[in-house]
Amino acid sequence: MRGEFVEEVVARPPLVLGVDPRPEWHGPAPLAHIRRYTLELMEALAPRLAAVKVQAAFFEAMGPEGFALMHELLAGARVLSLPVIVDAKRGDIGSTAEAYARAYLEAYPGAALTVNPYLGPDTLEPFFRAAQRSGGAVFVLVKTSNPGSGVFQDLALAQGGTLSQHLAQHLAQAAQAQRVGAYSRVGAVVGATYPEQVAEMRRLMPHALLLLPGLGAQGGRPLRGPGLLNAASRALYYPGGKPDLEAALRQAQVYLEALQDSP
Repeated sequence: MRGEFVEEVVARPPLVLGVDPRPEWHGPAPLAHIRRYTLELMEALAPRLAAVKVQAAFFEAMGPEGFALMHELLAGARVLSLPVIVDAKRGDIGSTAEAYARAYLEAYPGAALTVNPYLGPDTLEPFFRAAQRSGGAVFVLVKTSNPGSGVFQDLALAQGGTLSQHLAQHLAQAAQAQRVGAYSRVGAVVGATYPEQVAEMRRLMPHALLLLPGLGAQGGRPLRGPGLLNAASRALYYPGGKPDLEAALRQAQVYLEALQDSP
């Protein structure tokens, strides 16, 4: 199902469901239950979501059947007309980057992928080209939500500013060339756990969609603003620490009300 990721996302509510399955919470037949629960949850939440973000590591940890399940759920989300983000944080040089781009962008037209920029700007180009061909998007890690992110990402540079600010300035130029209306296929990951830096990155990258992980379990709070996609994983996928469809619907409504009412 082909669509322009950027156009689809900006027309929807600014909440992203993170799918990070823990098989130990799903009974004696965990993959079958994860499949059923996730499909039901996506269908129930679809009108309330900008996108579904699947965390590849949790599916890979379940072996070949888990990896196949991830691809089945990606296809299911697209049947529900939900934009998808593969949170795989891929990044490599040359032909390897091109292979990753084919695997996650061109194989799923209109999808988005998180990528790691720290091998250099040339390693991002295959992802940018694939996103343009497929109508997808790329979210580049700029300021991640984890407590230790500042050790490298906040490092002061000799020419002024921090490493994450320097990266944001570079991405702003790439984003301008990949615009689809007001926003670009080149976006950035900026943790909701650092609201001041979210504001700074929005200033530095005015045309980039910003994916804000860390809502809920990591302590992040809903952040309202143009092009901000608030992502909740455990707090929305496992509200109360277990699979619970009704509780997830209630939690989504709480987040959306906060996003509407935030200053």
